[in-house]
Amino acid sequence: MKIGVLQFFAWPGRHGPLEEVYARALERIEIMDRGGFDAVWLAEHHFTTFSVCPSVHMLGVMAAARTSRLRIGTAVSLASLYHPLRLAEEVALLDVLSGGRVNWGAGRGFALSEFAAFGVPPQESAERFREAVEIVLQCWTQERLNYKGAHFDFEDIEVLPKPLQPDLPIWMAATSETAIDWAASRGFSILMDPHASMADIGRKRRYYTTKLQEAGFVDDGRDIPMARLLALAPTTSEAEEIARRGAQWIVDSYSGPQHAHRKSMPPRTYDGKEPAQHYVDSVIIHGTPQSVVEKIHRLREEIGLNYLMCAPLSRSTFKLLADEVVPRL
Repeated sequence: MKIGVLQFFAWPGRHGPLEEVYARALERIEIMDRGGFDAVWLAEHHFTTFSVCPSVHMLGVMAAARTSRLRIGTAVSLASLYHPLRLAEEVALLDVLSGGRVNWGAGRGFALSEFAAFGVPPQESAERFREAVEIVLQCWTQERLNYKGAHFDFEDIEVLPKPLQPDLPIWMAATSETAIDWAASRGFSILMDPHASMADIGRKRRYYTTKLQEAGFVDDGRDIPMARLLALAPTTSEAEEIARRGAQWIVDSYSGPQHAHRKSMPPRTYDGKEPAQHYVDSVIIHGTPQSVVEKIHRLREEIGLNYLMCAPLSRSTFKLLADEVVPRL
C-alpha cells in the first residue's frame, strides 16, 4: 500500500505568523522524503484561512527543492480557474525542475467565492474544467497546439516546456457520480475526497470500477488515492479529542458565516447527526497507532484501499503516522 499526505496550509484563528505555516509544512515534507511516504499532495485553496495555498505549483517547486525522492502531487490544480496554456506550462515546468516527480491531480473546484472572484460562471465550471484538461494534455503530447472549443481557441502554438516524464501520471478529482462518470469514460484514474464517509467512499469506489469497465478500461494496477482525515494519539480518548477538534474546524470552515452563499444549496444531512459528530463517527480515521493500522488493513479488504492519502489533524498525528504507522503498512 502506498502512503501519501494531503498537505493543507491551515492558519486557524490567524495564530502566529503565516510564514510559520509554510515553514512547518516544508519541514514535514523533508521528513516524508526520508521516510516511507510515496508523495506529498498539495491542496489548492483561495480566499480562506482553511488552507492558504493559492499556488500548488509554486509550493511544489519549494517542496521539490527540499527533497530528492518524494513525489510532488497536486490535489488539486483547480483547472477551471486557470488559463489552460499557463496551467500546462506551470505543471510541466514543475516536472522538469523536480526531476520528473510530479503527480498531476486536477479538479473543478466547488467554492462559489472562487468562481465569482476569478470570473468563472459556476454553470460553466464543469465544461471549462474538462476543456482545460483536454488542452493541457494536448500541450504536453503535441509538438504544436491546435484547438477549438467552447471557451478556448488556439492555433499553431508551441507550448514549452514539455514534462520530463513521457507519461506524467494524471488523476481527476471525482466526488459526484457525474464526475466519476466522466473520468471513467476517459479512462482517467481518480482522487477520492476526504469528506465522504467510509461507507460512501466504498460505494463510489465500486461505482467507478463498474463505469471504468463499461467504458472498456481496466481497473487493475491503478493507484486510487483515497484522502482520509487522520487523528492519532497514544490513547483512544486523546485521539478522539483530536478528531473532534479537527471535525469542528472543518465544519466551521465549510459552514461558517463566511459561507452564507451556501444557504441556497441543498443542505447536507450528515446521516441525521450533528455535523462534527458525523465526521468523528463516519469520516475521520482515529485511534492509537496500532488500532489505526488495523483499521487501514480492514479498509484495504473491504473497499479496495491501495493508496492512503492522509490528512493529519495535528502535528502529533503526523509524527505518530511517520514513526509508528507507515513502517507497519
